[in-house]
Amino acid sequence: MSKSTTISIKEDLVDLYLSNLDLITDNSAPILNRGRQEAIENFNLLGLPDAKNEKYKYSKIEPLFSQDFEKYFAPKNITFQIDDIFRCDIPEIGTDLALVLNGFYLPKGEKITKLDNGLIYGSLSEAAIKYPEIVSKYYNTIADNNGEGLVSLNTAFVQDGVFIYVPKGVELDRPIQIINLLMSDENLLVQYRNLIILEERSKASIVVCDHTLSSQKFLSNVVTEIITESSSTLDFVKMQNEHNDSSQISHVYIRQLRDSKVTTNTITLHGGFIRNNLDVLLDEEGCENNSFGLYLNDRTQHIDNYSFIDHAKPHCTSTELFKGILDDQATGAFNGRILVRRGAQQTQAFQANNNLLLTADAKMNTKPQLEIYADDVKCSHGATVGQLDLEAKFYMQTRGIGEKEAMLLLMFGFAHDVVKKISVDPLRDRIDDLVNKRLRGELSRCHNCPMHCC
Repeated sequence: MSKSTTISIKEDLVDLYLSNLDLITDNSAPILNRGRQEAIENFNLLGLPDAKNEKYKYSKIEPLFSQDFEKYFAPKNITFQIDDIFRCDIPEIGTDLALVLNGFYLPKGEKITKLDNGLIYGSLSEAAIKYPEIVSKYYNTIADNNGEGLVSLNTAFVQDGVFIYVPKGVELDRPIQIINLLMSDENLLVQYRNLIILEERSKASIVVCDHTLSSQKFLSNVVTEIITESSSTLDFVKMQNEHNDSSQISHVYIRQLRDSKVTTNTITLHGGFIRNNLDVLLDEEGCENNSFGLYLNDRTQHIDNYSFIDHAKPHCTSTELFKGILDDQATGAFNGRILVRRGAQQTQAFQANNNLLLTADAKMNTKPQLEIYADDVKCSHGATVGQLDLEAKFYMQTRGIGEKEAMLLLMFGFAHDVVKKISVDPLRDRIDDLVNKRLRGELSRCHNCPMHCC
């Protein structure tokens, strides 16, 4: 995809879609194809978010799309074994594995797997063909195609991704791991979709790992839709570890039904530009949502976390904690909005964003927000931007701990407040170790890959 000097970026993307529509639809599924026309029309109206959009005030999106990117409309044949060049950072936890390469599901056997307990996981496109009654019921039902141009762009172009379906009453005894790999000889724009469904009284842990395996520039625009039905429980961990020439825009939409519990934890270890959008709808009574995030940025990396927790019904609880450590000339932003709607009585909602700046050049913008239209609620929000506790550092030094090690211990303790929320013990221990290495500067290049491309 190359940019013309005479037309806008939006027009170029629309032209790209129209010129390749046959390829896009032929290499996807009818259910995914249904919404394309409306989506591209919405994108043509909305365009890419700019500085006038308050949600994107601190992140410039258009320059990302102004670069020259190729776009694959069919999966590329690979002549190598992924295992030969990629080693997962968290291999010990014993997972069911879903592997995605450049936006297309990469099967090790069948494209879609159904286990004896009814669990279905694999390619979203293949699931839409084999299980259309399930996919059509949930696909594209909660993603904001009417108000978010990047989402409508994804809906127009999406061809594949990961599908996970946990049937009624099934409790998975081990996590499902989604590994998203980017690897190309060309700069690449990738757009894919994940659909995750937990039926009533089911339980699952899902781990998403994002990695780059070559030195080219990558731009990912990814949408994940999650529906948790009554009395279901989901732990969702996302680990971002990509090189400095990668840019990722992630949209996660969650709809919770009665008495469901969802915990999300986004760990950002590495990446040039990252924008995370989290949109949670507590749509029936008794829901519990916990949203956690940790971001570790240095050099000129940029991280922007946006969240919207919508308390639409009474008797729901949400807890939100995002923490960040910024070094060198890194920049960051947090914009968290909690809405308590009229009638959503006995809501409990808590939000905090805490940040450490290690240099005078690091910058962080934070904007916690509460909108309350009910009177019987317990809500709080707050944010801090500061430096390491010098008194605590001095105390450690008086006990014989060196200055550098004292600083590292303080940073690790600060970060551990988020990591300890991960419920899968081996995963929590492994991420603890990765965070420790990252803070010590031992993850300045992607840790999972022997290619050293960043």
